[in-house]
Amino acid sequence: MKITAITAQQKDKNRVNVMVDGIYRFSLDIFQYADLGIRVGKEYTEQELVELESESQFGKLYARALEYCLMRPHSAKEVRDYLYRKTRDQKVKDRRSGEMRIKPGVSEALTVRVFERLLAKGYVDDAKVTRYWIDNRSLTKGASRRKLQAELQAKGVSRSVVEVYLAESDRSDEDEIQKVIAKKARRYDDPQKLMQYLARQGFSYDQIKEALAKVDEE
Repeated sequence: MKITAITAQQKDKNRVNVMVDGIYRFSLDIFQYADLGIRVGKEYTEQELVELESESQFGKLYARALEYCLMRPHSAKEVRDYLYRKTRDQKVKDRRSGEMRIKPGVSEALTVRVFERLLAKGYVDDAKVTRYWIDNRSLTKGASRRKLQAELQAKGVSRSVVEVYLAESDRSDEDEIQKVIAKKARRYDDPQKLMQYLARQGFSYDQIKEALAKVDEE
C-alpha cells in the first residue's frame, strides 16, 4: 500500500491528511509528519499503517489533553480522570448524515502514554497546582485553610504537599474569615445561621466567635 497524497487540513493547518491508495487513511500533526518521515510514494504494510493510525490517535489525544492542562494547572488525578473519560464510547452526531453514531473510546495504553508525556514535559505537577490554588482561590471572597486543604485533597493532592504550601502562604484564617463575613453577612438576619455558614467554610468555632466580636466592635 502506497502513500498517494499528503494535504494540509482546511480546518487545522497544523495537521495533514494522509491518503493511501487514493483513499483518506489518517491525519497527523506537522511534528509527527516530520518525525515519522512519511512522504508521497512511500509504501507500507497494513500493520505499519495501523501503527501510524495509533500515532494519529496519540497526537489528537495529546493535543486535547495539553489544552486541558493549559486552561489552568490540574492535578495528576484530574488529568488521569480526564484521560479516562476518553476511553469511554461516546454518542456523536455524524457530520455528513446528521445521525447519531457511537464513537469508540481510545485505548487505556494510549492514555497512559499521553499522561507520561505530559508529566515529562512538566504540564502535570501537583506542587504547581497547590501553589496556584492557594494563591488564587477566593482571593476576594475568602477561604479557610481547612477548606483549601479539603479542596486540594479532593483533587488528589497529597496532604503533605498541601501542608508545605499552606505553611509558606501568607494567607491567614483571621483575614479570610473577615472577607467571608463582609461578603455574606448581609444575607443572614440570624447570627446563628451566619455562624453555621462560616463553620461550613472550614472555620473553627473560636475563629468565628472572635471574628464576629470584631465586627460588633466596629
